[in-house]
Amino acid sequence: MLLAEDDRAIRHALERALSLEGYEVTAVADGVEALAQAHKNPPDVLLLDVMMPGIDGLQVCRVLRAEGDRTPILMLTALVETADRIAGLDAGADDYVVKPFDVEEVFARLRALLRRTSPVPAGSGSGVLGGDGGRDVQVSDRQVEAAGIRMDLQARRAWRGKRELELTRTEFELLELLVRNAGIVLDHSTIYDRIWGYDFGPGSKNLAVYVGYLRRKLDEPGAPQLIHTVRGVGYVLRED
Repeated sequence: MLLAEDDRAIRHALERALSLEGYEVTAVADGVEALAQAHKNPPDVLLLDVMMPGIDGLQVCRVLRAEGDRTPILMLTALVETADRIAGLDAGADDYVVKPFDVEEVFARLRALLRRTSPVPAGSGSGVLGGDGGRDVQVSDRQVEAAGIRMDLQARRAWRGKRELELTRTEFELLELLVRNAGIVLDHSTIYDRIWGYDFGPGSKNLAVYVGYLRRKLDEPGAPQLIHTVRGVGYVLRED
């Protein structure tokens, strides 16, 4: 694991906690060092602070993603506005934790990211949710399709009609879950459990941010909206 955090106290505390949890940690103090280490010894996962001097965490994300590096990235941020979180997702981050944070939440999110990057046994699909949860859902070992969305699970590519969607790892898995269960309302707890492996509770805005961002990539002028909010329950994918 590569940890980049400019606050010395936080960096040392996290390095110790992660080491005790069993992670092999390389800790650096800024984005320049983070990029150098990522190029020298590619890690299994990155834990990046957003606000760092020189090259910040968002810039580190952008550089790695532009290079084709798909290593999972968890951001640490003191910025709580939705626009700030979207900026992190735009840069290519897979998830984020807002400061001040509980170290157990960091552990949970890291476990979820690493589970999602573990090899999936042949014939098991994506490991998100088996079966064809809704009507008019076409599922095979390689592809899943519903409501005009087609997903190649092995190549991790997705299309709405003929337009290919540029999705982060988390967005891809959230869309896959919704497509597999097209027409079925999925509650918040189910989605958190399937995508993150942990229910962060009713106060978390994590899911709403990802759904909003996914909608922006899916929606087209004149075309029906696909992801619908069922107030007090969750979300469903269907064509109006």
